[in-house]
Amino acid sequence: MRTLYQKYETLLQNTTTDFKRYLYEKVSWNSRMIGIIGARGVGKTTMILQYIKENLDSKKALYVSADDIYFSENRLVELADDFYKNAGEYLFIDEIHKYTDWSRELKNIYDSFPGLKIVFTGSSILDILKGSADLSRRAIIYTLHGLSFREYLNFFHHYEIEAFSLKQIINNEVRLKNIKHPLPLFNDYLNRGYYPFGLEDEMHLRLGQIIIQTLETDIPQYANLNVGTSRKLKRLLSIIAESVPFKPNFSKIAGIINVSRNSLDDYFLYMEKAGLIGQLRNNTSGIRGLAKVYLDNTNIIFNLVGDKSNIGNIRETFFFNQMRIKNDVISSKKNDFVIDKYTFEIGGKNKQQKQIEKDGKSFVVKDDIEYGYRNVIPLWAFGLNY
Repeated sequence: MRTLYQKYETLLQNTTTDFKRYLYEKVSWNSRMIGIIGARGVGKTTMILQYIKENLDSKKALYVSADDIYFSENRLVELADDFYKNAGEYLFIDEIHKYTDWSRELKNIYDSFPGLKIVFTGSSILDILKGSADLSRRAIIYTLHGLSFREYLNFFHHYEIEAFSLKQIINNEVRLKNIKHPLPLFNDYLNRGYYPFGLEDEMHLRLGQIIIQTLETDIPQYANLNVGTSRKLKRLLSIIAESVPFKPNFSKIAGIINVSRNSLDDYFLYMEKAGLIGQLRNNTSGIRGLAKVYLDNTNIIFNLVGDKSNIGNIRETFFFNQMRIKNDVISSKKNDFVIDKYTFEIGGKNKQQKQIEKDGKSFVVKDDIEYGYRNVIPLWAFGLNY
């Protein structure tokens, strides 16, 4: 226990509070049990340590990581019991999915210690979603996504930019204080700005490790898949990376990686829930409603494909990735995307308006322009929505 407290105090001392993720103010921190899930590296650990540092008496709180060697010989419920008896009030458990039978023990802790508040995080989104079914009446689950372009401007370059609503964006009301030329910053964001660790020199090496860990560990463990299946998942991701955005021919791809059609459907779902791909759908539910498949974010594109990346794919991936956080984004028969009653066609600065209706609800979203006019909106502006 003493070692756990020492690690916790060290982490707390080294946690800065000058930048907070968009989700920080939205979490109902006073709830008895909170789960925060999200892909590896998006900032979950930092966010909970920031909350402790700014709002709690550190002696009444405890942060632990579920993969700590302490738990090789000790149970989580025993830690909670000891912590509670010593007047502990807030227990924060990081990487909960690395603890065997975690959902049952959290349920027992919740029921046994009514005065204890519990916050847990997990990077294996699949495991958390599976386990949280047992906690559905107890835990509030939040999802933390990667940095928006707005957050990148703050975290990487210390520009304080407010979030803009979709209506403000399409009305060309977006203004960037103290930034005359947003395009160089935007292009840097596309390459390395989605993850907070993008500030590190070895950013793409770390991202590559995260991708491999997700394919080799997270998904196989969740779905009880063997080592051979992880190789098939890698091959499938490679096919997606080289082809996106595309509507997959499931029968053809199933033949290429030698799996059944039904297994392939599951693989796509696993990779989407694990934060590797995004699936754009139309109004129809299920596989029949699948319109296009994208990699989850543009940083993954550059990591897997590099300079061979298709610029049209990068533009559409950015728009879909940023807008789906606060909006229901679906495919359009004539254009690229539909959000509510609005349609969007994505392209470069020379994109024409032939496919756009002059109805006040259709917009051309252009890359490589600094500012919009009428129904033409700069692509970067859609990164300021959260």
